[in-house]
Amino acid sequence: MHNEEIVHHLYHAGFQTGNYADTILHVHQNTYRLHAIVLSKSPLLAHLMSTSPQSGAQRVIYVQLEHEPEVTQEGFAIALGYLYSSVSLSLIRPDNARGVLAAGCLLGGMDELCGYAYDACRQSINVETINEWLEFIDTIPSSPDGSLTPELSLTSVFGHFAQRLRDDVFHFLVVTLPNALEINSSESDPSQGHTQASRDTLLRVFSLVPFDMFKSAVESRAFEIGSDQTRFKFAKDVIEMRKKGIARGHGAEETVVLAFGGGHPGGSAVHVTRKIRKRPLWKVNS
Repeated sequence: MHNEEIVHHLYHAGFQTGNYADTILHVHQNTYRLHAIVLSKSPLLAHLMSTSPQSGAQRVIYVQLEHEPEVTQEGFAIALGYLYSSVSLSLIRPDNARGVLAAGCLLGGMDELCGYAYDACRQSINVETINEWLEFIDTIPSSPDGSLTPELSLTSVFGHFAQRLRDDVFHFLVVTLPNALEINSSESDPSQGHTQASRDTLLRVFSLVPFDMFKSAVESRAFEIGSDQTRFKFAKDVIEMRKKGIARGHGAEETVVLAFGGGHPGGSAVHVTRKIRKRPLWKVNS
């Protein structure tokens, strides 16, 4: 009980009110009156405090976030508050979880906070938010085998959570969404209204999926939407939609083929490919 009272006092009198602050932290357009002994729990802030020149009684540090767009003002504030008290965990919501996760990963030393924020992110992936998550994973560079590449990106702040979120989105597309739409249990009659609406929803979502993930999803045996012929027809319809949207202007042509006699072991008989269109050569007469 005594420990709880101390933490409660630190959070309200120290973080929220800024009493007896010895460190001024500038981030975004905000200024925080904080305490060095508490901030030192963060490797990033400890480094800034030890390397920033100090003049006068109070230390002044600046956190530059111009190249970290995923770190939101609200997310950073929640992560800062977590240094004082775990009460900040109660402030994590599906709509701010990614910003909190980014801030927690940036500041470091916040495994519990990052775990809570990641779970909230994972649970927020649904039909209403999938477009936003597809835009997010499209910024994560990956190699042909699906693993993350070491090159820097706007999402590199997430560390290993980037790959986990990418895997969660893939699982949603391949397993969760078809199950929720009830189109993978059997060869349903497409003339039924609810079945057609479900298929249209799946088509719309897949028309926005980055190509590498689209290819992996359609070719995955876990993507159970019926027979290989049904999967083939679905992939063709998606590609037609993609020609008018995500694939337009990329200088590439997406195609789908059905391999008779079955596909490769562990995969399907449906294969999606993409080839770069050759630029026309113009002959100049002298």
